[in-house]
Amino acid sequence: MGKEDFAFHETMDTHELLNLKTLGLLKSKLMQGVVFDQDLRKLMQKNVDASVVDIKELMRLYPYAKKE
Repeated sequence: MGKEDFAFHETMDTHELLNLKTLGLLKSKLMQGVVFDQDLRKLMQKNVDASVVDIKELMRLYPYAKKE
């Protein structure tokens, strides 16, 4: 990726994706405490692990976001 900043719509899309992933991560982590089925708990943990990776990747894009 070059040194160019994102366009405003790309900045908003990145922010919306980050919010979506963060909320999904929070929901999965909270629901793991009330789920008794081990298969479902493993699936939720897999979702948590994938969301953490996705969030880290999206955070790397923030320096390219519009600031004004």
